[in-house]
Amino acid sequence: MAATSASASSSSNSAEQDALKALTFQRLHPKTYLERFVAEDIRPDGRDFDEWRDVSLNVGSISTADGSALVRLGSTTVVCGVKAEIAEPELDRPQEGFLVPNLDLPAICSPKFKPGPPTDEAQVLSDRLNDVLVSSCVVSTTSLCIEPGKAAWVLYVDATCINYDGNAFDATLLAMVAALKNTTLPKATYNEETKRTICSRKIREPLQIGRLPTSFSFGIFDGTHILADPTSFEEPLLDTTVSVVIDESGGLTSVMQLGLGIIGGDDLLNKCIDAAKDCWRKTRKGVYGAS
Repeated sequence: MAATSASASSSSNSAEQDALKALTFQRLHPKTYLERFVAEDIRPDGRDFDEWRDVSLNVGSISTADGSALVRLGSTTVVCGVKAEIAEPELDRPQEGFLVPNLDLPAICSPKFKPGPPTDEAQVLSDRLNDVLVSSCVVSTTSLCIEPGKAAWVLYVDATCINYDGNAFDATLLAMVAALKNTTLPKATYNEETKRTICSRKIREPLQIGRLPTSFSFGIFDGTHILADPTSFEEPLLDTTVSVVIDESGGLTSVMQLGLGIIGGDDLLNKCIDAAKDCWRKTRKGVYGAS
């Protein structure tokens, strides 16, 4: 009995030492660590190259916002709230309102981010999110006009990453689109005599939602390997990242590249697009729920 207990203890200690050695090697030689996994056709977290992490989406969780959503993509977690204000339209666009998306990557979500002003990564991601929301016409800015040249809605779409494990772009786009779909605004009318906008306390109206884009990001490693839905460990080791945006009918909306790496020809890009459409059909087609 004592011999069995001693053997089990020895085996446990050996496993802990092996795990510690692997963790140390991963931190000291991250690229070599990843290369050894890739050579075995598997990734450090146990996924296949084309395997995506699970997604969960909940809406309406922030009672103080006009619309909200919480998205989990693997361990990456993003919460988004929409807050509406009334402002005067721009002179050259008197019949349009404003859509202002922003992503915050605070120090609390990952050790890689430090306290202080917004990081370059957060600003780049915010610009990319704005490009997708505008080009996809998720919300037409003309539908936000209350009175041409006098009053229009400003929608602040603020997302915060509360746990970062890579691929914040895909998770944040899901959260922003779901939050906008969940948004309702008070019925507003402009009084020409008083020059003021009056908002109803009882009647709220949903936003006029257009397309519902979903992003699928891929990391290109060593110029040839395509890694779907890269993690925070994989991202710094990638040559470049490609994001394919698909709309609610399965149509291609846009393709974006982040990073200076060279994609190995059109064949690699076509593989990313085909894989994105395949994932949309199998797992993301109904992610936003019934329209």
